[in-house]
Amino acid sequence: MTVNSAAQRTTRAALYAHADAYLDALAAKDVSRLPWAEHVVFTENNVQLALGDGLWNTVDAVPRDYDLKAADVDRGEVCWFGHVVEGPDTSVMCLRLKVVADRIAEVETIVCRPHELGPFPEVDPARRPRPVLLEDVPEQRRVGRERVISMADGYFDTLQLNDGTLFTHFTDDCDRIENGLQTTRTQIEGYPIAAMGCADQFRLGQYKYDDRLRDRRYPLVDEEKGLVLAAGFIDHAGKLIDLTWTDGSQHKSIFHFPHSFVLLELFKVIDGKLAAVEAVFVTVPYNMPSPWIAPQPYVVR
Repeated sequence: MTVNSAAQRTTRAALYAHADAYLDALAAKDVSRLPWAEHVVFTENNVQLALGDGLWNTVDAVPRDYDLKAADVDRGEVCWFGHVVEGPDTSVMCLRLKVVADRIAEVETIVCRPHELGPFPEVDPARRPRPVLLEDVPEQRRVGRERVISMADGYFDTLQLNDGTLFTHFTDDCDRIENGLQTTRTQIEGYPIAAMGCADQFRLGQYKYDDRLRDRRYPLVDEEKGLVLAAGFIDHAGKLIDLTWTDGSQHKSIFHFPHSFVLLELFKVIDGKLAAVEAVFVTVPYNMPSPWIAPQPYVVR
């Protein structure tokens, strides 16, 4: 994906305004409020839909209690992590918008609902975005666009067929939140490895059953905040049942059937190390292809 020319470069405020306007229009179920490009690609949970379909039909509210944004002013990209309400249920959602010439050309959403395609989510009304994700990175501690992407890609290399080898670097206090649930340096009943940090979990080879991290994309890099938004799939063949961790202990895989996770995942990089991870993902059919590899734009009339 190419970087916009200086003439096309937008501002953080303008991109955040597009995200806010989108969320307001979604809450009102009114797509006509928004400035659409002539051709638009819109997906929800890895399925391409017509504008106004899917969540637009069922949403009841878009609370802004959890409001995490990042922006790429060079590429005209903005993302948002937060909550949406449908009937009695509150779900975790990630939104990505591509803005071209002040019009929305791409919309990518992952909505993790409590009774649908999980896993989880964990919705805590009192939870707020971690300060580390909101703060700017001092200029002398930034590592540049390509390096930030490589750190996230190394995370996926580490996760893929995880054998204990680290292909990226972590800060000691790096925590991961998945679908609203913190899965590092915490206590989760029946999941003792949650007490460990990111690096130590990976060193044990806990995720060896993650067979493939494919169709990786990095559409957004927020250089000021040291953030990169990744997209892709985790494939689970389901054939690996018995696991031996690098410490010699024996374990069972939590997956017993073929399926994939489609994800949008945000990584924070400070001093060339991953300092925080925030992901939203849902289960999709095994090896399901991405509509973003060769998208067919929807013509807005």
